[in-house]
Formats: sequence, C-alpha cells, structure tokens
Amino acid sequence: MEAIILGSGTSQGVPVIGCDCDVCTSQDPKDKRLRSSMLLKIDDTNILIDAGPDFRQQMLRENIKSLDAIVFTHEHKDHIAGLDDVRAFNFRTQKPMEIFAESRVQKALRSDYSYVFSGSNYPGIPRLNLNTIDEEDFYINNIKLTPIRAMHYKLPILGFRIGDLTYITDANYISEEEKLKLYGSNTLIINALRKEKHISHYSLEESLKIVTECSPRKAYFTHIAHQMGLHRDINSQLPDFAELAYDGLSIDFRL
Repeated sequence: MEAIILGSGTSQGVPVIGCDCDVCTSQDPKDKRLRSSMLLKIDDTNILIDAGPDFRQQMLRENIKSLDAIVFTHEHKDHIAGLDDVRAFNFRTQKPMEIFAESRVQKALRSDYSYVFSGSNYPGIPRLNLNTIDEEDFYINNIKLTPIRAMHYKLPILGFRIGDLTYITDANYISEEEKLKLYGSNTLIINALRKEKHISHYSLEESLKIVTECSPRKAYFTHIAHQMGLHRDINSQLPDFAELAYDGLSIDFRL
C-alpha cells in the first residue's frame, strides 16, 4: 500500500504572492508546497483525502488516472476548492464520484457547489454521490477508515487512521480519548504550521510532543507555512524519527 503526499503546504505556504523570503524564492522542490492533500493507493483502489485548489495540478503531476472516492477532513476552502475538477474522472468512469464527509461539511459543499445540487442536470457539471460519515469506522471498497476527532480552534474536524498509517491536518487539539487511536501507528502524518504558536494549528513543538508521546516509527509534518523555514534547515534540527513532508513524498503502509 502506498500513501502519496500530494500537497504539504497551506494557503500561507509557498509561493506566497508578493513574498520574497528565502522559502518563497527557494529553488529546492521540497520548498514548493501545494495545499495539503494525500492519496491512498490500495490495490486497485485510489482514495483521496481532501481536494483543495491544487487538486487538478496534483492529479496531473502524479499521473492519477482513476479515483474511487474523496474523503474530506473539513470544509475550509483550501480543502474543498478543487472539487469541480472531479468531472474529468466522471467522464472516464461514467459514474458519480463517491464523496465521504460529515453532514456539516456536506452542507458547505451544497452551498459552494449549488449548481451541482440544483437538480437541473446541466451537461458537464461534476457528478457527486454524498456519503455521510461521523466518528464511527466506515469502509470504502472494504478498506476500513477510522475517523479521529480533532479540533481546528472551534471547528471539529476529522483525521483518519488507515491500517498502520495516521493522517491529521488542521488540528490544534486532540482529546486523550481520541489520541489513543494514534497509538500503534507505524507512520504518523500530522500538521505543524510553523515554529511559533498559532490559534488553530499545532506548532512544530506541539506536534513533536504528540509524536514523542505516541511513538510511531516515523513521523512527517504537513500543512506547513512558509514561516516554518527551509526544508533542509528544519529537517537538520529534527530527531531521526521525524521530518517535514514534501509534495510527492511516497510512504509505504500496511492495512
């Protein structure tokens, strides 16, 4: 099984319009971070977690020709704004895209993409089939996903555990009960916006504390802002079991 980090950045990632800092002008590909997203390749099934504004570019870069489902962590634009581009997959498969999201997130999708749900059946609009999830385990093509409840300041969001891989983005709090779902992960991917504390995202120090507590074999930090610094500089400061994620990173995992 393979997980591909399609994007490791944020809307405050790189390049930032008008910014001439070292990160935004870096020529290192690992400093070129698109909005956060991850693809799970499990046998013949491809599952996407979040479809932000860079969705189309990410699919083209990785040469993804089939997509079975999209799972959403929450409804912020940097995680849902690319959904219109599923129409290419609709055309290839001649069927709706399976969407898995909480009821609140579905409400945002219906609002932002009202033309999809208007009932007009206009030619060429994206075809979506909404599936409601909550905090209970759910399955996509017999693949189990375990939701992990976290908080993004005051907004409840979901992370996910798939086999020995855990993915959490846009969080700044996980309860002790939910944190138990992280234990035993071989790989933990978790957000770390920057070094400084933030109102709605874990800082690097806060994420390192969670990683140390849960003791995965390997940890990767994602949803990285340009304020974090250069990839090579930050990685040199991290323990051997942790590093910054980067766009295109491939991670093996087991169910």
